[in-house]
Amino acid sequence: MLSPAMRNHAKGQDAMTPLLVNPERCTRCGRCAAVCPMGIVTPPGPDTLPEVKAEAASRCMRCGHCEAFCPEHALTLRARPGEDDTPPADAGFLPAAGLIRHLKSRRSIRRYTDKPVPRDTILDLLDAARYAASGTNSQPVQWLVLHDPARVRAAAARTIEWMQTLVNTPHPLGAYVPALLAGWKAGYDVICLNAPHLLVAHIPVDNPVAQVDAILALTHVNLLAPAMGLGTCWAGFLSAAAGHHPPLQAELALPAGRKAAFALMLGHPLFPVCRIPRRKPLAVTWQ
Repeated sequence: MLSPAMRNHAKGQDAMTPLLVNPERCTRCGRCAAVCPMGIVTPPGPDTLPEVKAEAASRCMRCGHCEAFCPEHALTLRARPGEDDTPPADAGFLPAAGLIRHLKSRRSIRRYTDKPVPRDTILDLLDAARYAASGTNSQPVQWLVLHDPARVRAAAARTIEWMQTLVNTPHPLGAYVPALLAGWKAGYDVICLNAPHLLVAHIPVDNPVAQVDAILALTHVNLLAPAMGLGTCWAGFLSAAAGHHPPLQAELALPAGRKAAFALMLGHPLFPVCRIPRRKPLAVTWQ
C-alpha cells in the first residue's frame, strides 16, 4: 500500500528528470542507486522513491543501468521511452560452452558468393551493434553501407590509387604494395575480396576516443554475422586509405565533420567453416 507521501512524491517527479519511477512497482530496493555509474540516483527512503535530482540531471549518461538492473521493471529512462526490449520471462544467457565455440569458430571470410544480403538483415546486424559499449555512453558511431557491389568496387579502386603513392616509400605498407598492385592489375580484388557489401563505421572527427567505440561496434557485427549465416573480413587497406586519400573520402561522401573509423566486408561465405584452427598458446601474467 502506497503512503500519501509516496503518492505525492510520484506525482511530483520533475518533468526534466531522466528517470521515471512507477510507484506501483517500485519496492525501494535501492539497486538503481547502487548501479548508477554517475552516482546521481538518490536512494529511496521509507516514504520516497529513487530519483535523479534536477541539479544532477545533466550528468545522466542515459546508459540505462538503472532500468536494466531493476527486478520489478519499475524504472523507465526518458531516452526513447517507447523502445522497450524486455526479455521474456524464460529468457536466459547462452550456454557458455556454445558461446565459446562460436567465438573460436569465427573466421575472416575472403571468398564470397554473389548472393546479396537483404537490407533488413544488415539493419538487424547494425541494430545489435547499437548496444556496444561506448565511452560515457556517447554512442558516436554511425554507419555507411555500400550495398551496391559496384560501389564497393569503386571504393577499392580509390584505395589502389592511394597504394600507388606508397611505391618506393618507407610507409609500413610499402613492402606489400607491389604484390597488391600486381594482383589488382591481374583482375583480382585485393582490397575488398569481391565482397558484395561494405560496412563503414564513421565517427566525429573531434572525438579522440570514438575510434575505440567504432571497433567495439564493428566487433559486435563481426561476431553476430556468422550466427546469421554471413561472413565478414576487416577491410584494413581501405580503412587506412580512407584516412589519407581525398578521392576515396569523396567516394564515401561521409557527412561533414565525420570520418571513417574502420570498415568490414560483408557477404555470404562461399565455403562453410569446418574446424577451429590452432592458435598460439595462451599467455597470461598473474600479479
